[in-house]
Amino acid sequence: MKILALSSALVLAGSLAVGFNLNPSAEPGEAAPVFALTDTNGKSHTLSDFKGKYVVLEWLNYGCPYVQTHYESGNMPGLQKEWTKKGVVWLSIVSSAPGKQGYYEPAAMNDQTKKNQGSMTAVLLDPTGKVGKEYGAKTTPHMYVINPEGKIIYAGGIDNKAVSKPQTDPSVTNYVTQALSEAMAGKEVSVKKARPYGCGVKYGS
Repeated sequence: MKILALSSALVLAGSLAVGFNLNPSAEPGEAAPVFALTDTNGKSHTLSDFKGKYVVLEWLNYGCPYVQTHYESGNMPGLQKEWTKKGVVWLSIVSSAPGKQGYYEPAAMNDQTKKNQGSMTAVLLDPTGKVGKEYGAKTTPHMYVINPEGKIIYAGGIDNKAVSKPQTDPSVTNYVTQALSEAMAGKEVSVKKARPYGCGVKYGS
């Protein structure tokens, strides 16, 4: 019954991602849009702070069933731990508007991150949705990988499956891991863009 309920929730959440009409300005090969956002501990971050490093942007909504699946399985926290240990900056951005699913005040957001065992560099708050719309973020999760020169080398879904499976499953290709691994090895990123999936970002308007 629990599996059936989760499946129904995932279908419902997926339907919320349909119909977005954003005009993304963040495409692979282009310079990543600059931004300045405050994290859940009151510290300001700008993209330029991380010049010379690989940066992963993850659009986050802890209330989204797709996001819950990635966190409850340990998939997302595992990726965060793996790549931050290798010097990658992992920024989780919350563009949910106040009063909408996924929005929490900073202290409550920290509680949610602890509960979900998040290991990102920082959780950044974007309640106006300005940064999310500049990037064209449609879903949670929606992933972007930025190289040390500040260019986007990957944009889209975290992997090729609409429901998270263990990373050991050979049918799952994690596009974030693939892009980082290839780029760090001096190779061309083989998949630069893929269809994002998940719940629609809960913008205010």
